[in-house]
Amino acid sequence: MGKVRLIVYDFVISFMWAWSGVVIKTLVTQVLGIGHQPMADFVKEAFSVVNMFFFAFLGKVTNGGSYNPLFIFASAVSGGFVHFLFSVGARIPAQVIGSIVGVRLIIQMFPEIGSGPRLNVDIHRGALVEGLLAFAIVSISLGLATKIPGSFYTKTWISSISKIVLHILGSDLTGGCMNPASVMGWAYARGDHISKEHILVYWLAPIEATLLAVWTFRLVVKPMTKQNVKAKSE
Repeated sequence: MGKVRLIVYDFVISFMWAWSGVVIKTLVTQVLGIGHQPMADFVKEAFSVVNMFFFAFLGKVTNGGSYNPLFIFASAVSGGFVHFLFSVGARIPAQVIGSIVGVRLIIQMFPEIGSGPRLNVDIHRGALVEGLLAFAIVSISLGLATKIPGSFYTKTWISSISKIVLHILGSDLTGGCMNPASVMGWAYARGDHISKEHILVYWLAPIEATLLAVWTFRLVVKPMTKQNVKAKSE
């Protein structure tokens, strides 16, 4: 029952994540009416930080519910074979389906909202950008997940700011998504979810980068963390 509940949580949280961007955009452009003003970007990023705190809280209260396949995949690689099969075969598909359902409902209710992130550079450069962004955010998440000093709020703040900065760096090139499930929802709605560009840039490159981040963390960061903890105990 615990595993089934976790799959449901992944679906619901991914559905909500797809809607969160629309809610923030609506608040800035329609409710506050500052969509074309210079401070619109600042207000949007401020709402994004609050939004990430909310989803971090959801992940905590659901004991691991997530909207991003990269974090699930990183955990699956670090765990046993049964955990890997459960994560890849059940949790990640639930996140993808949740994103697809969320986006389809968004398009039906707000057809003017847009078509989601698109690749604005060549396929190889796009794969490199998404790979680097994925490597960075997964590395940061792995570091924050270790037993280092810092409260839930401090770690969430660091994670939120990091995601926003990385998103801004890649937004004009690939959308700066760092979330294959979210991109899949929009790509499925457009009908190009099985294209070479989508699979290579938004799935294969981030997954390879996640593997590299996990292996790098094991070889470099984790041994150093253990040595620091041991030194402090002595």
